[in-house]
Amino acid sequence: MSSMPLAHSAPASMPSRGKVGMICLIGMESWFFAGFIVAYLFYIGKSSTGPQPRDVLDLKPVLVNSAALIASSFTVVAALRKLARDEMGAFKFWMALTILLGGYFIYGTGVEWKGLIEDRHLTISTNLFGTTFYSLVGFHAFHVVVGLLMLTSILILSMLGHINVVRDHMRIELVSWYWHFVDVVWIFVFTTVYIVGMRP
Repeated sequence: MSSMPLAHSAPASMPSRGKVGMICLIGMESWFFAGFIVAYLFYIGKSSTGPQPRDVLDLKPVLVNSAALIASSFTVVAALRKLARDEMGAFKFWMALTILLGGYFIYGTGVEWKGLIEDRHLTISTNLFGTTFYSLVGFHAFHVVVGLLMLTSILILSMLGHINVVRDHMRIELVSWYWHFVDVVWIFVFTTVYIVGMRP
């Protein structure tokens, strides 16, 4: 009678509370964004009065803003790599560049909104397009601002010498997860608003 070898399984390691918390936050926020995107898609073309998306939206400056935001995902990865090597000078540089790129995105969004409101007379109460546009893009911009505040806090702490690589690396990596999430969401928002929404 042959005997089966006993399987010796290694004890499963539990994910950290920080990782679980961030995954839950991102999951919950994803549902909120999905709701806004579905609402935007549902109301496309249903405004009884103008303007319509293709009448007022300008794709070129938004492409530049989008490139800046997407690039910031790469710079925050570079910052994390420098932090892991305890190269604090390079870490501060890449973190500052990430903040600069994210700040440029917010600046570009502000310029776009100023033009839409003052020159195109599109406000959140103009029509269904205005309501869904400002709600969706504004909700995303709010998340970018929150991410910028977290990244700026990390940069300030590092400049004051209060960042410990061993203690804080995971915390900063979790903030980078949030930043990547904001960038990925923008790809969906951009596609919905500036590609699908502007089709004739």
